[in-house]
Amino acid sequence: MFGKEQQREINRKLKILKEAEKCNNISFACRHYGISRVTFYRWQRHYRQCGDKGLINSKPCPQNIKIRVCAETEKQIIFLRKTFLFGPMSISWYLDKYFNIKVSQNGVRGVLLRHNMNILPKYITRHSQRVFRRYEKETPGHHVQVDVKFLFFQNKYNEKIKKF
Repeated sequence: MFGKEQQREINRKLKILKEAEKCNNISFACRHYGISRVTFYRWQRHYRQCGDKGLINSKPCPQNIKIRVCAETEKQIIFLRKTFLFGPMSISWYLDKYFNIKVSQNGVRGVLLRHNMNILPKYITRHSQRVFRRYEKETPGHHVQVDVKFLFFQNKYNEKIKKF
């Protein structure tokens, strides 16, 4: 009826509820198990109302499937991540520029999280993607260009003075 994780969570909460009932001291049981009394009373209320089903962890709000990206866009996001190792910002920009598909960075991040692709492999770093080329020649002084500018100033006696 329940999954493994759900059954484990139900058993843990039931154990705490029964321990508090047995020792007749809720504060002691909460301190012992490291939960707050507010949480204990919430579990107790849910257990009385719904039984074992009330002790299952549930999200506070339902997932809104309407705001998810469509399946084709999701495939494109995954393709861009796998082939080019783009991050959410780059994927969002790329989709907007080349396919005219507007997806926010957080939307792209959500898709990557759903497919467990939110973290790049450890061997990929930002600097490994860049290619630096150092300017070096075999002989020193090869392809050197020097710009020289001569300025002539006149002093008050109208003599030309050359400075550089």
